[in-house]
Amino acid sequence: MSAPNPLQPTTDPYAADSAPSVETAAPAKKRRLLPLIALGLAPVLVAGGAVAAHAHKSVDLEIDGETRTVSTFAGSVEGLLAEQGITIGENDLLAPGPESSLDDGADVVVRTARQVTVDVNGEPQVVWTTALTQGDLVGGLFESGRDVTLAASRSFERDALNLPLVIDGEADVVADGETTRVQLDGEAHVQDALEAADVEVSRTDRIEIGAADDGTVQVTVTRVAAGERTETEPVDFSTVERQDGSLYVGEKKVVQEGAPGERTRTFATITVDGKEVTSTLRSDEVTTKPVDHVIAVGTKERPAPKPKPAPKPAPAPAAASAPAQRSAPSGGAPTSGVWAQLAQCESGGNPTAVSANGLYYGLYQFSVQTWQAMGGSGLPSQASPAEQTQRAQALQAQSGWGQWPACAAKLGLL
Repeated sequence: MSAPNPLQPTTDPYAADSAPSVETAAPAKKRRLLPLIALGLAPVLVAGGAVAAHAHKSVDLEIDGETRTVSTFAGSVEGLLAEQGITIGENDLLAPGPESSLDDGADVVVRTARQVTVDVNGEPQVVWTTALTQGDLVGGLFESGRDVTLAASRSFERDALNLPLVIDGEADVVADGETTRVQLDGEAHVQDALEAADVEVSRTDRIEIGAADDGTVQVTVTRVAAGERTETEPVDFSTVERQDGSLYVGEKKVVQEGAPGERTRTFATITVDGKEVTSTLRSDEVTTKPVDHVIAVGTKERPAPKPKPAPKPAPAPAAASAPAQRSAPSGGAPTSGVWAQLAQCESGGNPTAVSANGLYYGLYQFSVQTWQAMGGSGLPSQASPAEQTQRAQALQAQSGWGQWPACAAKLGLL
């Protein structure tokens, strides 16, 4: 739609004595009347002038909120628009309609429609509007039962629709969990409402224009912040074995205690009203290295064990009821006395005897464990009768006759 200069001059050429209309007179048109009178057309012109004078009128023409008074001879709204070079689009607003008659002092309103993208019930939608303020736009859609919001311009000087928020009206500012209603005078924009409510915003905050439950235009501030978040987790340590020649085979020693490390992950985050909505991994690294658990393992061969010296035999206590003891001949078993009797009872006097269960050996039926404890080596049955007797006497001196409980009792030694 195109419109002429709001101050374009128009005059009444037949009111010679009248003052010019709102704009300026046009002397050139007056001079054009002289040839017509000379041709004898004056009566016609006078008659025509009378009709024109009757049709002349002043009209207030409002175009998108700006009003000017124009002089016109048009008899209808459509004629006025044609005279002013104004074309009405399919979605534009015209009041009254184009066929309405035009009277002196009439008001004609023209609103140019424009397309705008709004969120309707959470979905983006393109709509046509002739609203002069954002409040009118969202309020009209609110009355139709739809939940409508507009995104405000980041400049705050003019919004994306190039419309003010309200003109001489109220607005609700919702920020940080609080709602503040403010009264705004004149043509007010989003920034005016924020300042009136004492609400500061950053360049990353989102601002939406909607309608409160009662239809009042509402400015909602959503806090959007970019930040950083870190997460840590332990890193397990390893166990390492190292050979050590200073330790014997089979020996182990902890050289260094293990300690876990730490892995740190850093995320770039976006929070909306304090709640994290997105996170992007920025870095992932081991910030503290784990310490190995080190164990030394011996590799040195053990020396052969030294033989234990045989204990000196103690003289056997004489038993009251036992016959006198005689020392065993060199290399042979005792042939008389208490030791000969004990050997006879235990093994039948056989120095190579082995018990039926394979656990006891020789004249005095030593177990291998007891034999070794008394300094013997190998099997008792493999030793000479003299050695067997010697170690039996040493055992008796150390632990008494109870080492042979059955035979000692039978011989009256207990």
